[in-house]
Amino acid sequence: MPYDDQNIFAKILRGEIPCKKIYEDDFVLSFHDINPQKKVHALVIPKGKYINLDDFNKNASKDEIVGLINGISIVAEKLGISSENGNGYRTLANINEDGGQEVPHLHFHLFGGEKVGKMVS
Repeated sequence: MPYDDQNIFAKILRGEIPCKKIYEDDFVLSFHDINPQKKVHALVIPKGKYINLDDFNKNASKDEIVGLINGISIVAEKLGISSENGNGYRTLANINEDGGQEVPHLHFHLFGGEKVGKMVS
């Protein structure tokens, strides 16, 4: 499946749709989810055109991979949910249809600020 340049995250990255930004660097953009599922619910997306984690792992540069992982940690710290300054958080990446992915651009959800609960119900 080719990357869809018209997906909502591509439009956010291009500045066509606003977001409530938390953090941005050369590799990632993070913003608050518009439909939060927990007290803290943020998204971290790579700036590159990657459909899902499999695509990212096969095609991203080492700098992009490190940048994404570091970005997740930086955002958790900024939100006060990291293991350094909070009680922890959950990261979640849905992959393709069976995994529940709704937007065809790799993205990680960060949930925290309260007990998240069971992994799968």
